[in-house]
Amino acid sequence: MNIFRIGFKNAKDKPLSTILSMVLFATGVFIISFLLLMKDQLESHLERNVAGINLVVGAKGSPIQLILSSIYHIDYPTGNISYTESERLGKHPLIARTISLALGDNYKGYRIVGTTKDYADLYHGELHEGNFWKEDFEVTIGAKTAEVTGLKVGDHFAGVHGFIETDHVHDHVQYKVAGIFDKTETVLDQLILTNISSVWRVHGDEDMDEDQREITSMLVFYRNAMGAISLPRYIYQNTNMQAASPAVELNRLYSLLGAGAQTVSLIAYLIILISGLSIFVSLLNVMKERKYELALIRVMGGGKMQIFALVVTEGLIIAFSGCIIGLFLSKLTAWGISLYTEDVFHYGLNVLGGIKNDLFILAGSFIVGFLASVLPAIKALKTNISKTLSE
Repeated sequence: MNIFRIGFKNAKDKPLSTILSMVLFATGVFIISFLLLMKDQLESHLERNVAGINLVVGAKGSPIQLILSSIYHIDYPTGNISYTESERLGKHPLIARTISLALGDNYKGYRIVGTTKDYADLYHGELHEGNFWKEDFEVTIGAKTAEVTGLKVGDHFAGVHGFIETDHVHDHVQYKVAGIFDKTETVLDQLILTNISSVWRVHGDEDMDEDQREITSMLVFYRNAMGAISLPRYIYQNTNMQAASPAVELNRLYSLLGAGAQTVSLIAYLIILISGLSIFVSLLNVMKERKYELALIRVMGGGKMQIFALVVTEGLIIAFSGCIIGLFLSKLTAWGISLYTEDVFHYGLNVLGGIKNDLFILAGSFIVGFLASVLPAIKALKTNISKTLSE
């Protein structure tokens, strides 16, 4: 007796209740799998790109906007700050080192960042081809930038003002690609790096006094733990700039997103529980209708364990099918979102990530399927053969 084949046929005999149970199960699995995948991907991207930065100093405004624009390059900067004032702050005894950033232009949506080579070192940027920028208007570009824009070493291009590729083109100067970075799986992949002087010259700031020159923000690294305690307050009280801690702002972001995600997860677990009850009720009703069939199987030599396995298999088939459908929908939705984030923010998602979570969900689905079918299976075992056949 092929238990699996019979269990599959029995599930097909009641298509309405089987499909309803599978849809409920798939919905719960989809929500849980999708939330776990998004959580893992978000945390991975956020933490990987922090790269040990202790503080971001920029113009006053939203701290999270300053973090998103200066570390992840997915938001607009809060404004500019005085280059002289930032340099003066960089000499504070509690600061070990700083990296200045000057933003303002893009090429085909990929941001042009005026900075120093320390910024590339922050993300372990190694050259794949060519060299680091040396002169004004030389750039070294990230791997994804090169792949999508088609820029090669030696190519020339003009930057576009702002962060939208359809804005005003600075066609009075041309950048030259000096090198291309290896892929780093960090924000470096999607940037175009040059020196700060190039950014100033593009915007006609080269004739300004040094006191009038501006940058967008400054990344700060503490000399010791006292920096975390004293520096943010010092900056607020003694400068016209704001200081945003990536650790504090990311924790705030996690807590905001976490509350919503937790509520949705609880709803998903409730849906799976309802699905398990649906399987239980469905199998219980089916056992009443199939008591003659089960009695005949016993008369023809079928053992009690075979009857038990037959009922449990039917419950497991429904749970397993619902789980697979839910996981598939989760990956499909994540793929669609990945296309959007790749297009808008240049950040893609690893859709096939989270295998451990998927295995955990699959194991949980088997447990729910087994628990939902074990009582109907025990009831089937207790079927009185002679009484059932005599009725």
